[in-house]
Amino acid sequence: MESGFRWRNRMYADLHIIKNEYSKYEVAIRQRLQEFASVPSDEYFYELIYCLLTPQSSAVNASKTVEKLRKEQFQRKDFSPAPILRNKLHYIRFHNTKAKHLTEAKSIFAEIAAMLANGHTNEEQRSWLVANVKGLGWKEASHFLRNIGRRDMAILDRHILKNLKLHRVIKSIPETLTPKRYRNIERRFRRFGDSIGIPMDDLDLLFWARETGHILK
Repeated sequence: MESGFRWRNRMYADLHIIKNEYSKYEVAIRQRLQEFASVPSDEYFYELIYCLLTPQSSAVNASKTVEKLRKEQFQRKDFSPAPILRNKLHYIRFHNTKAKHLTEAKSIFAEIAAMLANGHTNEEQRSWLVANVKGLGWKEASHFLRNIGRRDMAILDRHILKNLKLHRVIKSIPETLTPKRYRNIERRFRRFGDSIGIPMDDLDLLFWARETGHILK
């Protein structure tokens, strides 16, 4: 077990590293968060589609697929998106299942849009999305809401969990994330951000930049 002195030294070293990294990316992070807050409601559909595509597929391929679906007017026209998802140029894993999720989300999108506009809290909206949109777990629902300007929700993907373990916010990376476990880690993440003076939303993008070199969506 680490002595209190050694633990404090490591904590201060962590703080120094994060502060230095944050100073490098702060302007870009704040700009990206402002871009999320400025997304118009008529773009919500394709932001949702993006978040349905990203699990176990690259963000780059998901973005390319969304642009192809947008070009083909998927929101307005009746066709299966599966051939677009399995295109080798921007391949999406589990394309048949995700194509079904996209089609189902489109069929209830009027209901989704109404829910987003009805004044519910972020937490209430997230819980509703998880319960009603197939393919959206806690991570994906949090991702979608963040991408349309909602704040203070953790997107607990493998990059974030790895960095939370690195900074001893969590002891280990869980094999599965139940709703209870997700909320517990989210609370820990939020408290960690508060303790070092960097909001959780900013830390999320900072950890992504640390892993990829870019401020991704």
